[in-house]
Amino acid sequence: MTNVKPYVYDLTLEEWQNWVKENSEPAFRAGQIFDWLYVKRVSDFDQMTNLSKGLRDKLQAQFEFVTLTEVAKYESKDGTVKFLFELSDKNAIETVVMKHGYGNSVCVTTQVGCRIGCTFCASTLGGLMRDLTAGEIIAQIVKAQQLLDSKNERVSSIVVMGIGEPFENYDALMKFLKVMIHPKGLNIGQRHITVSTSGIVPNIYRFADEDTQINLAISIHAPNDALRSKLMPVNKRFPFADLIEACKYYTGKTGRRITFEYALMGTVNDQAEHAEELSQVLKQLPMSHVNLIPVNYVQERKFVRTSRDDIFNFQRILEKNRINATIRREQGSDIAAACGQLRAKHENQKKRRSNEVTTIEDGKSN
Repeated sequence: MTNVKPYVYDLTLEEWQNWVKENSEPAFRAGQIFDWLYVKRVSDFDQMTNLSKGLRDKLQAQFEFVTLTEVAKYESKDGTVKFLFELSDKNAIETVVMKHGYGNSVCVTTQVGCRIGCTFCASTLGGLMRDLTAGEIIAQIVKAQQLLDSKNERVSSIVVMGIGEPFENYDALMKFLKVMIHPKGLNIGQRHITVSTSGIVPNIYRFADEDTQINLAISIHAPNDALRSKLMPVNKRFPFADLIEACKYYTGKTGRRITFEYALMGTVNDQAEHAEELSQVLKQLPMSHVNLIPVNYVQERKFVRTSRDDIFNFQRILEKNRINATIRREQGSDIAAACGQLRAKHENQKKRRSNEVTTIEDGKSN
């Protein structure tokens, strides 16, 4: 990262309260700063007009706003809007705004790239570059809300399912969530936020102990150890049986159900025997719900989409075994809205341009 100053979005209200105290400012200034950031949503310290010039100068000297330069913006026929943003260090991230009957949902990214290595996902192409700060995650929601402000609409729900593994950037994730749900901030209801993990077992236990009402989703994608390890290398670090035990702890501690995300891949994990085996596993977790996801085609990956008949048959088998299952409604397929696709394309174009420049320079030197 190139920024040497913390971002204004990196601080919770409590941390702002500490900051104003340390800077000999009245306590109420913390609430004013928070209001400017999340209610009025300004993008410059000079716009904070009810703060003294001295305080604005202090803020200018000690903090900066997150740089999210819009590299690309694609709008789908179904209303989905996908952004490719460039950060201050020239790395790129994706943010998606999805329109539903119940409101607007935003899918945020937590890392630049991903090291989990799921064999069907575009997010892992190129590996992990770095974690985002809490402020860089928060800035994606602020940008989305600024887009919706012009329509007199608001962000009604958040899914932490963008690029990266949220539970491998746990502290930044929790700070992000704390700011999102704060009544003096964007005031998003806890039950309208879902965090998705590939199964980082220690932090599933940790998340269970946080005492929140935030939803948990787990990418499972296979009904057994052997197949899951082929599709998701993270399973070698945190085996299937350990993951199920962590899920039992979570449901026992919180009383909340877990949503299991299951990407259906043609002939790989979508057969009747897979559905039966998954049913037996999830009977250990009575409150579980399965979200069936027809896999998105990724050029660099060779998986094909499950046929429509097999998708519905898979769902029927789960429901026959009293496992609640739904099929995810597809959104943004015409704009490469699958996680990581747009960033992968952008990174490939950057590499090609860089190679072209290198070739020209080599030609000149010869």
